[in-house]
Amino acid sequence: MKIKNILTSMAMLQAASGALACTGLIATPGATADSSALVTYAADSHTLYGELYHKAGATNPKGAMREVIEWDTGKRLGEIPEAPVTYTRIGNMNEHGLAITESTWGGRHELAGSGLIDYGSLIYITLERARTAREALKMMTDLVDKYGYASEGESFTIADPNEVWVMEMIGKGKEEKGAVWVARRVPDGYISGHANHSRIHTFPLKDKNKETIYSPDVIKFARKKGYFNGKDEDFSFSRAYAEYDMGALRGCDARVWSFYNRFATGMDKYLPWILKGEGEPMPLWVKPARKLTANDMKWMMRDHFEGTPLDMTKDVGAGPFKVPYRWRPMTFTVDSVEYTHERAIATQQTGFSLVAQLNAKAPEAMRGVLWFGVDDANTSVYVPMYCCLTEVPYEYREGNGDLLNLSWDAAFWVTNFVANQAYNRYSQMIPDIRKVQSALEDSIEQEVEILYREVPYLEAEAGKKLLRERSADWSKKCTQEYRKLGERLLVKYLDGNIKKENEDGTFARTPEGMPASPKFGGYDDERYFRAIVNDPEGGERLKVIPVPQQNEPVK
Repeated sequence: MKIKNILTSMAMLQAASGALACTGLIATPGATADSSALVTYAADSHTLYGELYHKAGATNPKGAMREVIEWDTGKRLGEIPEAPVTYTRIGNMNEHGLAITESTWGGRHELAGSGLIDYGSLIYITLERARTAREALKMMTDLVDKYGYASEGESFTIADPNEVWVMEMIGKGKEEKGAVWVARRVPDGYISGHANHSRIHTFPLKDKNKETIYSPDVIKFARKKGYFNGKDEDFSFSRAYAEYDMGALRGCDARVWSFYNRFATGMDKYLPWILKGEGEPMPLWVKPARKLTANDMKWMMRDHFEGTPLDMTKDVGAGPFKVPYRWRPMTFTVDSVEYTHERAIATQQTGFSLVAQLNAKAPEAMRGVLWFGVDDANTSVYVPMYCCLTEVPYEYREGNGDLLNLSWDAAFWVTNFVANQAYNRYSQMIPDIRKVQSALEDSIEQEVEILYREVPYLEAEAGKKLLRERSADWSKKCTQEYRKLGERLLVKYLDGNIKKENEDGTFARTPEGMPASPKFGGYDDERYFRAIVNDPEGGERLKVIPVPQQNEPVK
């Protein structure tokens, strides 16, 4: 395969105020230490405010209608009949422990749909009406078949405590209603993922176990449009409906590769695919070398390719403080040659991210735990939101601030307060952040383990009340602690200095009570100095040379 112009897919990813550039990782129950299904989601957009969406379940009167609002634009698309009974949804999870996430890949733009149901509404309406992954699959495909699909190419993760599916879907363009799609159950014991590029290639056309299902015309439609002309058994959904270029592989599949590479062996064989589009495509799933935990998934969401050939802290673009971030646009041109920055899982423009932990053995009120964080996953704290919640804690609630209005009581804003200071002096500040972040998450995780054991012995409503209180308390505590952290970073690293600290963490003073002379942190990377020395505009000018003394003749 020849790689096309890198700009196509990169530009698509940068148009993030529309379709979100997201990452979804998957670990099936057989691949996890506690037999939970674990799925992640990062909603990455330069215009998305981090808050936790919520809608209470209800018994609805006959004739009630459900408004459909396009998630990306806020545009009203229309309305459909409401279900007689709807379930409470908390973000991308509902009260039954069903979770649905997505990543947009766009695909062939002429297939953008003009129906009533966009991908965001498809997720939320389904969470309000389905209890299991298989119910959700049927509901999602029935909805787009009946009302039409209003989005472009999407990969969906659909998970319950027992199984996880990946479904890929794309519309049929302006002339036809509905969509073509393929859904595959991730085999138990395996991990999978998708990140803004279609990942389903060939698939079994006859599956007696019904672990692969697809729209009846998925191949026929591709033939009609001229996207495929081979044998049915050679049909690749990804090759037919997605667009291939360096952005799709280096900017998208590379994120999934990094996940595989951390937990499975032999992943170097897929580097030619990631870097050059050569060799064997990455598989839809791989078997991990060990069982994963929710904590593993949280830290994977903080990945910048550390320890791999794509490590973002290693190249000169990381600057003197080893910053694993690159500001957009992602591509740049030097001497008529085009280059790209890496696109990692953790990124500065994340609105919110989550790890959904779905466990069939857990108490009903804890069957689904949504570990929820806002802003950059790398510097956020994941707070547990239980499937029994009836309201969102204030710090994550819709309407508590927005992208244009700062609120010091909003987790999104205090997390940004911390993160945006670190982006300037990352290698110096990140240890301070990790200390607070890890202490909070360790305490939360210890408490959750205790609650798993204690809640079954409480009356049902008492257990739910306790869980709701704990979510609210941790939301408040984490927000308060992060505001303190942001204030401390401002004081400690003021003006490029680093204030000295006492053993108890207080800032040092002289015996007379004055602030102690600070440390001068300087720069952390020799390459920065070499870049200055090699710069024709500054290197020679900045060289330190001997100065003639008073009685020494000037040469």
